Amino acid sequence: MEAVNIPFQLTHWETIPATSHPGDTGFALWKTLQFGDLRIRMVEYSAGYKADHWCTKGHIIYCISGEMITELQDGSKHLLSTGMSYEVSDDLSSHRSFSENGVRLLIIDGGFLKAHP
Repeated sequence: MEAVNIPFQLTHWETIPATSHPGDTGFALWKTLQFGDLRIRMVEYSAGYKADHWCTKGHIIYCISGEMITELQDGSKHLLSTGMSYEVSDDLSSHRSFSENGVRLLIIDGGFLKAHP
């Protein structure tokens, strides 16, 4: 992981432009800050959103509002709802998400989440 030096700053998320990312169904809107390989995103999944891929990337995900189901490749399903978070390192658990009614998330990822043997 590359070193990242972030001076103090405030982020007014409403001023960050959103990019749209289609799922198998629905879409995700991302507002992204990038500091080297550290990525911080405010993400909204539309109602009926289902990820179009299995993800192996590590994340720290905090649910601001709504709920979603995260399915692991082993078939287990986990409900994430308002006030909850999940944490996973790169390459430890392939996962994908689904949200029936939509969800708003804060997602942090980057090289600091590399799995260690």
